[in-house]
Amino acid sequence: MEQCLWPQNSELLQTYHDEEWCRPSRDDRYIFEMLTLEGAQAGLSWSIVLARREAYRSAFNNYDLEYCAGLTDTDLEAIKENYQVIKHFSKLQSVRSNAEAVLKIQNEFGSLADFLWSYVDFKPMINSWTADTEIPAQSPLSVRISKNLKKRGFKFIGPVITYSFLQAIGMVDDHITSCRFHTSNID
Repeated sequence: MEQCLWPQNSELLQTYHDEEWCRPSRDDRYIFEMLTLEGAQAGLSWSIVLARREAYRSAFNNYDLEYCAGLTDTDLEAIKENYQVIKHFSKLQSVRSNAEAVLKIQNEFGSLADFLWSYVDFKPMINSWTADTEIPAQSPLSVRISKNLKKRGFKFIGPVITYSFLQAIGMVDDHITSCRFHTSNID
């Protein structure tokens, strides 16, 4: 069976593809982790970010939202210096501002998952691409969600990052149809 080509020969990317990518999640902590990592990826390769995933988990207390929302610039400077995270300070600051925004969404909607999944009537969008080259970088859905998240104070969440984020949390299934992990091929 043919498989998605984007993981290439990377064991790290292949594991992510096989075990997480496009698998629906409604866990706010995981969703916040993916939001953080996708934002950190801006201008970089996904493999660079995934290789630093454990450092991010350590630095941000396993994505505890209250902890992340309470970080000061001094705390973020210490994270920048002491952890193997992406050193872009604005990206690190976005973890704090995004955590603050998530907490507001949780107060308003009950959970970040409920807020996001309501955009797709709580069912993943299952695409039917036959080749990786058909997969878009963004979609009307990612544009709409990106605009709403920006209005709510989120940072590093443009339409392209948002589309990757939607794939990461399984709101969009973009495995090619011949991939054993496409929804239509899973029993």
